[in-house]
Amino acid sequence: MRLLFFPVLMMLSSFVFAQTSTVTISGIIKSRADKSGVAYASVVVNNAKDSAFIQGTITNEEGRFSMAGIKPGNYFLEVSMAGYESNQQPLFIGSLSPFLDIPVIELEEKATTLQGITIIAKPGDISSRLDKKTYSLSDHISQSGGSVLQSMQNLPGVTVQDGKVQLRGNDKVTVLIDGKQTALTGFGSQTGLDNIPASAIDKIEIINNPSSKYDANGNAGIINIIMKKNRQSGWNGKAGFSTGLGALWVRKENLPTIRPQYTLTPKINPSLSLNYRKNKVNVFLDADNLYTKTLNKNEFVTRIYDDDVTIKSQLKRNRNTNFLTTKAGVDWNIDEQNTLTVSGLYGSEKIIDRGDQPFFNEDLSHRLRLWQFLEDELKTTVMATAAYQHKFKEPGHLLNAGFNYTFHREDEKYFYDNHLPSSKGTDAFKLISDEQVYDFNIDYIRPLKYGRVETGIKLRDRRIPTDMNFIPGENSVLDTDAGGWATYKELIPAVYGNYVFENEKWEAELGLRIEYVNIQYDVNPDHSTYKSDGYHYTQPFPNLRLAYKLNDNNKLSVFYNRRVDRPNEVDIRIFPKYDDAEIIKVGNPALRPQFTNSVELGYKHNFSGSYLYAALYHRFADGTITRISSIVPGSTLVYAIFQNAGKSYNTGLEAIWSQKVSGSYSFNINGNIYRNQINAFTVENLYPRPNTFSAEKQTAISGNLKLNNTFRFSKGWDAQLTAVYLAPDIIPQGKILSRFSIDAGLKKSVQKGKGELFLNATDLLNTMVIKKQIRGMGFRYTSDDYYETQVVRLGYSYKF
Repeated sequence: MRLLFFPVLMMLSSFVFAQTSTVTISGIIKSRADKSGVAYASVVVNNAKDSAFIQGTITNEEGRFSMAGIKPGNYFLEVSMAGYESNQQPLFIGSLSPFLDIPVIELEEKATTLQGITIIAKPGDISSRLDKKTYSLSDHISQSGGSVLQSMQNLPGVTVQDGKVQLRGNDKVTVLIDGKQTALTGFGSQTGLDNIPASAIDKIEIINNPSSKYDANGNAGIINIIMKKNRQSGWNGKAGFSTGLGALWVRKENLPTIRPQYTLTPKINPSLSLNYRKNKVNVFLDADNLYTKTLNKNEFVTRIYDDDVTIKSQLKRNRNTNFLTTKAGVDWNIDEQNTLTVSGLYGSEKIIDRGDQPFFNEDLSHRLRLWQFLEDELKTTVMATAAYQHKFKEPGHLLNAGFNYTFHREDEKYFYDNHLPSSKGTDAFKLISDEQVYDFNIDYIRPLKYGRVETGIKLRDRRIPTDMNFIPGENSVLDTDAGGWATYKELIPAVYGNYVFENEKWEAELGLRIEYVNIQYDVNPDHSTYKSDGYHYTQPFPNLRLAYKLNDNNKLSVFYNRRVDRPNEVDIRIFPKYDDAEIIKVGNPALRPQFTNSVELGYKHNFSGSYLYAALYHRFADGTITRISSIVPGSTLVYAIFQNAGKSYNTGLEAIWSQKVSGSYSFNINGNIYRNQINAFTVENLYPRPNTFSAEKQTAISGNLKLNNTFRFSKGWDAQLTAVYLAPDIIPQGKILSRFSIDAGLKKSVQKGKGELFLNATDLLNTMVIKKQIRGMGFRYTSDDYYETQVVRLGYSYKF
């Protein structure tokens, strides 16, 4: 527990609880006598406190009116027209819906008493609702010029472990791009975040309690990455270039007889954004290229078997990566009520890994084995999207329809050299995987008197044929009987409904999503272990939010959510992976979904331009998906296979304090403390031969503390100093020890605000080392990974 309060400067991300600034109201005025629209009637909004004029308009020939830009508060709505008596009624503006459709107002010669009207407004990006947090990447000076994954690791409530983002200590996170699942970030499970340039991103939304309009996948929550897009008139855009160096010195020397580890690794990131808008057409193009050399892994392992045999090893992976992403499209405003957007995205990710993995006896006097490999991988993604929107006459009354096609090819080649004391072996394999996904959705939004309703349908058809060709060489160690082909098929139709209500004291949101899922995994009949498998279900996924406004500065919210984590195709992939010579990773076609229920109590207090936010949360999962490592009798190889481990629990408290001290200094402190528990379980691993694994109940109390200091100086200078401490935590069959790092950044506005220079450094003290302790069946090991974390970057961007 003391580790959680380690007294060190902690980081802050620019955390924004955006409050609603304006709302649009609309309605229709009719004559009570003949029900016809009353044209040119005066509609005025006055302040309830002092009757000051706020805004006014007149009705059109149909009797309709609309007024935008009204701030939250209490008002009076006054309707008048020659020949009719004036009518006045109270108005309340809330914070949940951006539009209000006022019920028909009928005028007659006699005075008419009308019911009070509630107007509701939606928070700009997030959260008087306390369900979502929004972060602008332009405010993250200390992480500029890197990847999206690097930018995320300093956000409140977010940690990064083994290349994956965790929310509140859980990596079951769904990652979206512009609100959609894509092959770039993974359908269901997350992938590729370390290679997407942060320069292409506008902001990041973290949604801990998603509503029913989102896919039910991802029990920890949703991260929505919003790409940059400009809509200014005429020609405009932004160009940028950043460069940097990582691995500035060797933190731990290699074990004997292997190739040098990368140092002084270059980073190059040019970016370009173009936009042209004229009349009804807006054309846009965004392109980013991120080239890096990285010491991707540098893990030193001591493995001790139950017979007291000790093996020491090092896994070093020098990586070259080039990631190109290009997005282009056209927005066509057909008329005032209809808009069509057509866009395409192309992504190319080239990865070259050169690895060395020596194995020694306990005192390093005798090399037992040297495993060297070359991985040549090309991932190609093509997406085509069409989105149509129809605006009804009432503002905020919308019908959206969309179609999205994704093609993603994974072309992977591995080449191995296996050096033994008296012989040498050579092996290779080639994997081709072509993923195709068709998504279709229709969404309908209707403003109401006291809120809004949302409903929609979605259909997904996804297929992934995969072919693995093992090419054994001399003294091969490959399991050639585990190759061949496999095909993953996924069909998911879903329907959802969501209702939002608000009055002056209470807010409520109730939603339900119903999904039918049919998964079929067809396996090569000649496979040595696995057979074709699949599952299907129809399940409800409800969500509930109830909030009480104590006063203008204090609000309590209660959330309930049910979600699912379906195994992704790579989790059930039947082919053994040999990127680690003695820890063989294999999928499991018998893996089943993990269902999770979560409850949360949130509180927010605003004061003097600052805020305090706290949330108490509890999640309980059934069918917990985890990777189990075990050895087969008679072998020293470790086989890591995904399994459903039974029940698990995650309970915690998150708090954020954001304070503006002065015009030149502000800070944000984020703390998260949680307890993880995995109940005792027993599973059977089938590969390479059936064996049973049992584990006792695991529990741990963990968390993280982060602090961000932001400084704003004169003449356009800004600076940021961030720090993060991550407490020890449990991982499958073991624990990961504490970690700590400090980042710093400086930026300067130049060229009358059109240009910007930045300089930053991550992990200034080079303290971020991943240390693990694992206990498996028949062995235990400790590991220290001195992978590249320290990077210095310099960049420039110009808006035109």
